Amino acid sequence: MKFSTLCAAVAGVLTAATLAGCSGSGSTAASGSTVVGVDYPRSDTDFWNAYIKYAPQFATQLGLDIKTTNSQNDIANLTANVQTMISQGVKGVVMAPQDTAAVIPTLQQLATKKIPVVSVDTRPDQGNVYMVVRADNRAYGEKACRFLGTKLAGKGKVVMLEGGLDSINGRDRTDAFNECMKTNFPGITVFGEATNWDANTAAQKLQTRLTANPDIKGVYMESSFALAGTLQLLKQRGVLVPAADPKHVFIVSNDGIAEELDKIRAGEMDATVSQPADLFAKYALQYIKDAIAGKTPVAGKTDHDSTILQIREGLMEDQLAAPLVTADGATFGPVTSVKVDDQSLWGNSKN
Repeated sequence: MKFSTLCAAVAGVLTAATLAGCSGSGSTAASGSTVVGVDYPRSDTDFWNAYIKYAPQFATQLGLDIKTTNSQNDIANLTANVQTMISQGVKGVVMAPQDTAAVIPTLQQLATKKIPVVSVDTRPDQGNVYMVVRADNRAYGEKACRFLGTKLAGKGKVVMLEGGLDSINGRDRTDAFNECMKTNFPGITVFGEATNWDANTAAQKLQTRLTANPDIKGVYMESSFALAGTLQLLKQRGVLVPAADPKHVFIVSNDGIAEELDKIRAGEMDATVSQPADLFAKYALQYIKDAIAGKTPVAGKTDHDSTILQIREGLMEDQLAAPLVTADGATFGPVTSVKVDDQSLWGNSKN
């Protein structure tokens, strides 16, 4: 039995103190500071590892003492981790639930205990949190569509390696990409492949599609989890070639990790949408501090180049900027990209 599975299985009988060790709880020491729980959703991607790196840095800046756990993409682990945080006396919780429906009972429990929650990257399907900090995930799909549709001149075949459709992020990116293609590039055939954010699944399904359709000219990865497998497969098939070569397959991803930016510079992939790992950490912690202080958020433009939207009664979302990144900063219909060497991109940070 995997360690994470064992943790979830015995969650109902172990003490909270034991569960803290099981989930990998940690803390940033800050004497006299406000104690906040932060659950990291996973540590198997460069994007989330960057978020894990940024969170303690911003916690220190904001005077917060964070108690950290890692739910490893398992809702049972997240539930157990929250019990640990409650036992540690946290005043607020920052989480990034990957299953946005199954997290609802946990949010209800925290609400009963009057412990505010900030949700990062994902929005719960029901229930309320103090603030959702994410980017406009429909815009991710739209930008990827505009890029590939323009590059393929409105004709051809593309594969979309979808994330988990149990997540609002996966649904938003998938739906927006499909709708944009249908409306603006009806001559392009889209093969949607569900992968549940799993690299091996993505590689297997892409290989099957490429075998059946060797004339595929575009790949949209809804996250960088599929990057290594995609590049390896295209290299094996002899189509990982410069964009000027007729055999070139255009690749666009979502995340903006350093490796993606390096691959764009090297000409091995073409574009990505930079999801701001640094700002996710910064503003999630700022909002949980505001929630504990009793501040009321207000919809509208912010002072950090984003917009707070009223999603439904009791739920607001700060949609942070997430630019399309290309080698040359070109424009694709209504979408203007940012050059890959732009130093405002967190993927170019050396910290």
